Amino acid sequence: MVVKAILEINEGKIVESLRDFLKSLLKKKQLEALLVPLEIKDRVVMTLVSDPNRLEMANPFAPLMTRNSAQIVSDITKVTPSQKKIGVVLRPCELRALVELVKLKQVSLENLTLIGIDCLGTLSSSNYKEFNKSFNTERYLKSGPDSPDWLRTACQICEYPAPLNADISIGLIGMDLDRGLLVQAEKPEAEKMIKALGLRAAEESELGVREPALIGLKAKRTEARDKYFSRLKTEVVGLDNLLSTLASCVNCHNCRVMCPICYCKECFFDSATFEWESEKLVGRAKKKGALKMPADTLLYHLTRLNHMAASCVSCGMCEEACPQDIRVFDIFKLVGDRIQKEFDYVPGRSLDEEPPLTVFREDELGEIEK
Repeated sequence: MVVKAILEINEGKIVESLRDFLKSLLKKKQLEALLVPLEIKDRVVMTLVSDPNRLEMANPFAPLMTRNSAQIVSDITKVTPSQKKIGVVLRPCELRALVELVKLKQVSLENLTLIGIDCLGTLSSSNYKEFNKSFNTERYLKSGPDSPDWLRTACQICEYPAPLNADISIGLIGMDLDRGLLVQAEKPEAEKMIKALGLRAAEESELGVREPALIGLKAKRTEARDKYFSRLKTEVVGLDNLLSTLASCVNCHNCRVMCPICYCKECFFDSATFEWESEKLVGRAKKKGALKMPADTLLYHLTRLNHMAASCVSCGMCEEACPQDIRVFDIFKLVGDRIQKEFDYVPGRSLDEEPPLTVFREDELGEIEK
């Protein structure tokens, strides 16, 4: 049973009210620690907090995501499941990546409470510095999702602004932000937490606008995505365009490090296989007339695509991490979308759906006959 409650906003202070809610989870012993974004100067840093007083700097709604925090949850639980009750506050794309990592045996959900928040979108790190000078989170939230031009590309075309598979969801889209946020408990244990905090039940009149608002936002972003794809077909599709797009790659592998789906302990491209002898490199240069250095950058990106495109959640962290401003997200979004449609697979939609190519079904190649 889904329980819907209202987190009342005190004096119009949205972030402060959410902080009080998170503090209550610790103070009333519903959780023993929280993984939550804290504001530190002009940065937002995911932090594991056990002292409620340290949540004075918490701001899950701040429009900055420097890393997909599903990776951090993996760091916490991959070696051993948590023995303590930990809450993790995540954006929708982080939750979807977490679900994929659970399927890949990289995360244990034992003793975790997943707290998902609505996300209007995030800025690049450089733009966030300017945002802090002239704007603030409260104004950003109240301006709504209709002014996306200053958001990262990944956020402008994101079709999932509300969390999926959260134990507790915090809703702001379609809510009267002068009055309250929606707090929705999706599971019995989460329902007990909500009741322990004494939140009042949501009235139907307070929820009437939310669903249409979510549908409308998804439609706008889907339209933006389709226009974006039409443009990409002339800019990155085809070998020549792909080579041109990736020409400045320096093989730093930042995109792989920041990708929440890439999890191999040792990447094939960091192995001795790609430690070329000078004679062989010169031989390849003679054969082609010229050899771009570092070599094998195209093969690197194509291999990454092959490994994780089906589970790509389009968080855009790959492009955010690129020191050369290569349009990595453009390539991965376009390819990932096609692959996911081919398999009717939405990464993070369900814990019960197994990733494509990890299972065999006798009827899946039925159209191929001898």
